Amino acid sequence: MKIGITCYPTYGGSGAVATALGLHLADRGHEVHFISYAQPFRLGGFRERVFFHEVEMEDYPLFEHPPYSLALAVAMHRTALREQLDLMHVHYAIPHATSAWIAREMLVGRRDLPIVTTLHGTDITLVGLHPSFHEITRFSILRSQGLTAVSEFLRAETVRDFTVPKERIEVIPNFVDEAVWRPDKEPCHRSALAPGGEKIVMHVSNFRAVKRVEDVVEVFALIARKVDARLVFVGDGPERPRAVDRAEELGVRHRTVFLGKHASVDELLACADLFLLPSSNESFGLAALEAMASGAPVLASRVGGIPEVVEDGVAGHLFPVGEVEAMAEAGIELLKDDPKRKAMGAAARSIAIERFAASAVVPRYEALYRRILHGGGTK
Repeated sequence: MKIGITCYPTYGGSGAVATALGLHLADRGHEVHFISYAQPFRLGGFRERVFFHEVEMEDYPLFEHPPYSLALAVAMHRTALREQLDLMHVHYAIPHATSAWIAREMLVGRRDLPIVTTLHGTDITLVGLHPSFHEITRFSILRSQGLTAVSEFLRAETVRDFTVPKERIEVIPNFVDEAVWRPDKEPCHRSALAPGGEKIVMHVSNFRAVKRVEDVVEVFALIARKVDARLVFVGDGPERPRAVDRAEELGVRHRTVFLGKHASVDELLACADLFLLPSSNESFGLAALEAMASGAPVLASRVGGIPEVVEDGVAGHLFPVGEVEAMAEAGIELLKDDPKRKAMGAAARSIAIERFAASAVVPRYEALYRRILHGGGTK
């Protein structure tokens, strides 16, 4: 198959999953064409059967904000014709599903371009709910021949808030490559991150308000009273200054490392002894899954799709949002008991590989593509 993929290229779960899916599809013999305004952040180096098409944007005095969604539709249309694409798979509804529908309409009478839309989270739970976008979000996703959500939670939210028939949405979870995300990853940067042999507590995100990065600092500050540890932040975003300020206020700035955006997150998670994800909402929790596959127990909020990923008491522990003291107590217990922590980390990896391995999940997308190309669609 020749497959077009559009995603946001910036640091975030939807782009990471879309890129990984495209690379796995190419490894399985398909031809993959990424279409976006910049190269996806995890798309590095030459890969056979993988191509990137940059959306052309023109600066024009009339436009205060250049119409990216229309430029994207043109790029999709052009690529579909030139490369003879079989279908278009868009990740994140707004504006990608809308642009794909426009491209498909432009191709009427010349080429059919079935659309698969994967819903990832805030496109449904936040952006799509805004009055400015609700109707166009619903319209666009209902025009998709295939519709998937990354968790049962997100499917339920979509059905409730957008009155989409439940049977139209197939749940296909995010996934990990067990060869990439593993606890014995080399090179390991432990000596650089914790030169004194301290335990490493880690958080990876885009530092948006929903991630509650100040809670990460507060949990760590309580842990640091009882355990010789260092906190490693990976990623960047609008809440980073608040995390820095909070670390200063709580007297743990000297034990906190802010690495910023990092392409090789797998090398860093391999060093983690504990992973914190105290978000106020997560439609799936890809960072938690990657930490689990890397052998790190996860302490997270019991919200959204996280309970579908992190088995409470087995792969880690789940707490109500904002319960920093309880989360810290659990962290102290694990970091002080190496056998218990390692056993929980091993269980976390087993769950990640058994339930969310790329080798099991990617074929589900292939099966969906084939159903659509043979006149079917989402079950």
